Amino acid sequence: MDDNINHMRTAAPLLAPIFRSDGQARLLSTLLLTGEELSVTDLADRAGLAYPTAHREVARLVDAGILSERHVGRTRLIRANGESPLVDPLREILMIATGPVVILASEFAHIDGIESAFLYGSFAARMLGDAGPAPHDIDVMVLGEPEVDAIYEACTRVESAVHRPVNPTILTTEEFAATSGFLDNVRRGPAVAVIGELPWR
Repeated sequence: MDDNINHMRTAAPLLAPIFRSDGQARLLSTLLLTGEELSVTDLADRAGLAYPTAHREVARLVDAGILSERHVGRTRLIRANGESPLVDPLREILMIATGPVVILASEFAHIDGIESAFLYGSFAARMLGDAGPAPHDIDVMVLGEPEVDAIYEACTRVESAVHRPVNPTILTTEEFAATSGFLDNVRRGPAVAVIGELPWR
């Protein structure tokens, strides 16, 4: 079932409806916000897309001159086309619309003690396609026992990049498992994984 869903064209993302689909926005975010060069297989995996979907999107974006490709042996490597005048404006839009997941994941990867992290609240809801007003800030839950100052410093750097406040909540897994109105709402509500799996699924 998941494979069938991934093969279908996804709706335009609510946070950045100028993109033809959420899948296209995720694919572009993976390349434009990291500066990496990836095979189509790795790109599909990183963007959470089925290979045929990623292959089609890459072909469109290469034809448009937004992405470029080169071959190393039998491997086709894809990256942002630095000569395209569209890349920098698209990067700015993606930074604000989808950047928090990519950049938080990069920042948190260097901090020990994080067991999982995820976005919740209105920003996560819009990323998942739930209708509503544009979010003003980004709520992120960090589970584990990381150095608190390192988390706050990372979130401050992300704030500067995405132009939205980033509000971290740091709990141990035992604290997150407790029963409370707030935590029950978090577990029932929309969430987007940043590090690891969503802890209740």
